[in-house]
Amino acid sequence: MSIHKQTLESGLYLVSTPIGNLRDISLRALDVLTSADMVLAEDTRVSKKLFNAYGLKTPLSAYHDHNAAKRVPNLVTRIAEGAVIALISDAGTPLVSDPGFKLARACVEADLTVFAIPGASAVLSALVVSGLPSDKFMFAGFLPAKTSARKTALSGLASVPSTLIFYESAGRLSAMLVDALSELGDRPVSVARELTKKYEDVLYGSLSEMITRLDGEKLRGEIVVSIGPPEGNDDWDEAQIVSALKSRMGELGVKRASEEIASLSGQKKRDIYALALKIKDGK
Repeated sequence: MSIHKQTLESGLYLVSTPIGNLRDISLRALDVLTSADMVLAEDTRVSKKLFNAYGLKTPLSAYHDHNAAKRVPNLVTRIAEGAVIALISDAGTPLVSDPGFKLARACVEADLTVFAIPGASAVLSALVVSGLPSDKFMFAGFLPAKTSARKTALSGLASVPSTLIFYESAGRLSAMLVDALSELGDRPVSVARELTKKYEDVLYGSLSEMITRLDGEKLRGEIVVSIGPPEGNDDWDEAQIVSALKSRMGELGVKRASEEIASLSGQKKRDIYALALKIKDGK
């Protein structure tokens, strides 16, 4: 395998890196990382492992939540002046549950080019091994740490007609599953641990089964939880539909909430939309 130093077009390069197995990196990613003027990393200590493994010598510079506001203006200026800046996260695809979007947004607003260098993603890896519907899915990141806030967040996702994907810490996994059962009902779930690593493990079952199975276990590692969508129900009564519309209209608006509830209930979109308008008008 050879890495080629190239002359790249000026811009921000969002480079995906391995989520565990260092061999899960593309040749193009290595070319960009060795050709860039600078590589921004969430934690340079973590990224040095990748750099050392492939003999990369490009300067690493820290970019994270705590310094993003201060660094973005200077980085945008450098790119505007012709620099090639690469951005990586600790693992996986940048901007997925990390602060990189602030820099990408600033570059877009400054009419600078942003390039995606695709590769590993814990979200997609967990989805494809979950055995759950993959035609529609929603990544919701990390849920709140506090029980009340976590339940509120889950309740707001209860009627979303797609597979839900979350990152979760080992220490909070059991509590998260209990709250998911409470707010979402007993849906199918997969718990993926240490994806692509030596001790990779994917567990399958219902939420209630998973809670029982993991009771008392001391879990470690990085975890992705995938929860199946709600089952469609052609027999929703009007009270259920009204309740669902009220819970979703504030966030989605009349049109999108109507489409979502129509999909879930099996009712005609125009009928649900008409009902939503009545609710909005207080009738």
